[in-house]
Amino acid sequence: MNSAATRIATTVSLPTALDRALLCARTAEDNNGKGVRILDMRGITPLYDYFVLITGHSRRQIHTIAEEIDAALRGVGDERLSIEGFEASRWVVQDYGDLVVHIFDPETREYYALEDLWADAARVDWKS
Repeated sequence: MNSAATRIATTVSLPTALDRALLCARTAEDNNGKGVRILDMRGITPLYDYFVLITGHSRRQIHTIAEEIDAALRGVGDERLSIEGFEASRWVVQDYGDLVVHIFDPETREYYALEDLWADAARVDWKS
């Protein structure tokens, strides 16, 4: 007897890029990330809507923040497109398409100063 399996496609509606950026910020803070900032990149570059900037104070903390953010975003249906810097752990970059998460150690964050580089980007008040 032949049987046919039918796969029903479902579409998952992701929260907005802003809602996911806010989720990243809260997750970072919950994991003792410091200096958490969200930059609104929509008026500056067509590549990304938001950058989330975070400082971690040890390799372990940077790894934990990166893993917890990825788990939180997977929990709302998002999928990381790429990750860079995880092994070196001085600057981990996670790309989610319209959202990019940067997790730095303090020296690397100061050196690259993305807040200054993207000074024209509006800051999102994520704590209110």
